[in-house]
Amino acid sequence: MSKVILVLSDGLRYDTAAAGMGYLGHLVEAKLASLYKVTGELPSMSRPMYETIHTGLPVSEHGIVSNLVVRRSTKPNVFRSAREAGRTTAAAAYYWFSELYNRAPYDRIEDREVDDEALPIQHGRFYTQDDYPDIELFATAGMLVRRFHPDYLLVHPMGMDNTGGTHGGNSSEYRTHAIRQDMWLATYLTEWMELGYTILVSADHGMNADGLHGGTTLDVREVPLYFISPGMAGTGDTSQTVSQLQIAPTICKLLEIETPKTMKEAVLV
Repeated sequence: MSKVILVLSDGLRYDTAAAGMGYLGHLVEAKLASLYKVTGELPSMSRPMYETIHTGLPVSEHGIVSNLVVRRSTKPNVFRSAREAGRTTAAAAYYWFSELYNRAPYDRIEDREVDDEALPIQHGRFYTQDDYPDIELFATAGMLVRRFHPDYLLVHPMGMDNTGGTHGGNSSEYRTHAIRQDMWLATYLTEWMELGYTILVSADHGMNADGLHGGTTLDVREVPLYFISPGMAGTGDTSQTVSQLQIAPTICKLLEIETPKTMKEAVLV
C-alpha cells in the first residue's frame, strides 16, 4: 500500500518557494518532482485552510470560518478516512491540528504527545509556540516515520509564517528562512523517498509585505505544491494552476482509500 507525507509549510508564498528553495527546485528541474501553483481558498487564514486542505471543502461548507472557531472537524477528512480504512496516521504539527482532528480544546499536558490507536491522529506531536524551531519539527517528523511508519503523516512547520509575520513577506529574513527550511528538509525528503513515500510540499497561505494574510491578493493566495512520487518521473514545472480543494481527494487517491463523496474536485494523479 502507498504512503503519503504532506509537508504543509505555514505561510509559504509561491514566488518565495520557487526562487529560494533550491533542493525542491532541483527535483523539479531534474523532473523528479512536479510543481504546481495553488490558488488558495478564502479567507487566507491558517485554521480555515487546515480544514479545507484536509476536507476538500470551502469554508462556507466546513464551517471553520476563522482562526477563532475552536472545535473538532465535523466533515469527512483525510485523517478520519485513513483511519476508517485501517491506515496509520501521524502528525508533527501546531496544536490547532490536534483541536481539529483529535480533541478540543487542547490540553498542553495530555495532548502534547499522543499515541492512541483510537484517535484520528494516532501518533501526534504538537507544539504551541509560533517560533518553535523548524529544525526540531522536522526531526520530530523523522522520528515518527522511523518509529511508527505511518501511512499518512502531516509535517507542519511554522517558521515561514512566524518570520513573515515578524519581518514581512518581502523581507530578506523571510526569503532567508525559505532557503534554510529547504536545506533542513532536504535530508528528510531523501530518506522518505527511499522509504517509498509520496511527498507533497505545500502551504496553507502566503504572506504580504506587511506580514499579514487573510485577504484576497495573490501574495497571500498563491502557494506552491511540489509533488514527489518515488520511482516515478515528475513533469517538472507544470505551469498549471490548481485548486486547494484538490489536495484532499488527491491524498485519498494516493493512499488507495475511498474518497468521501464530499471531496468533489478532480485529483492530481
